Amino acid sequence: MEVVSLSKRKQKNDGTGHISLYLAVVETENLPLGWEIYVNFKLFVFDQIQDKYLTIHDADDSSIKRFHDMKTEWGFTKFLPLDTFNDVSHGYLVNDCCLFGVEVFVHKRSAKLECVSMTKKPDNCTLTWKIENFSALDEESYSQEFTVEDSQWKILVYPKGNSNGKAKAISVYLCSCNCLLSDLKYFAKFKLRIRDQINKNHVEKTAKHWFSKSLKAGGFSQFLLLENLNDASKGFLVNDTLIAEAEIMAVSNIKLFAQ
Repeated sequence: MEVVSLSKRKQKNDGTGHISLYLAVVETENLPLGWEIYVNFKLFVFDQIQDKYLTIHDADDSSIKRFHDMKTEWGFTKFLPLDTFNDVSHGYLVNDCCLFGVEVFVHKRSAKLECVSMTKKPDNCTLTWKIENFSALDEESYSQEFTVEDSQWKILVYPKGNSNGKAKAISVYLCSCNCLLSDLKYFAKFKLRIRDQINKNHVEKTAKHWFSKSLKAGGFSQFLLLENLNDASKGFLVNDTLIAEAEIMAVSNIKLFAQ
């Protein structure tokens, strides 16, 4: 980087009658494609009589400027009036000599690249949850955790329903365990199923969902009406036992790379 004075050449943005002073990135042709530099800086001119600096910076002292291909200069169009600069008593121009300078703080950016791929029909993709003493379940109940393609999942059941299924239907969801500890998002296409233990006429529904910390569960608030669930002839609830399943048909795989 270098300090550029525009007092002797064409002024930028109507800086007529002033010294214009900028910090500029030089030799940009040697920088990689898409380069960016984040900088906090102060420009100054030296008073050679009083042995002190006149410092100019943004009103927001913490302002960080982004230099890039389309913006290689930052600074001040009206850094100092020419009358003041040329007045020997101010000490900025002595014996036709002046001294400009800059204080630069470069901010390093820490970024991560995210690579997302999709696995269809992953191995060991089905969790079967046999829920005994179903009538004794709490308002919400979770299955044990199971792993598919390095991501962890649980089935969530509301026996008496939740949301718009409350008191009308059993609610069934697939939950991501990874999202509780991470800001990453996970995609899954999945089936949720309640098994008919007598007639094999299982009830199943398919869904797609992006799982995140704020949306860690995807599924159905009205999965199966309570009147059908409790109808012994339909085989969903046998000896107070219900069998729920989650089958993950496709799941995202996420890898992080430091930039």
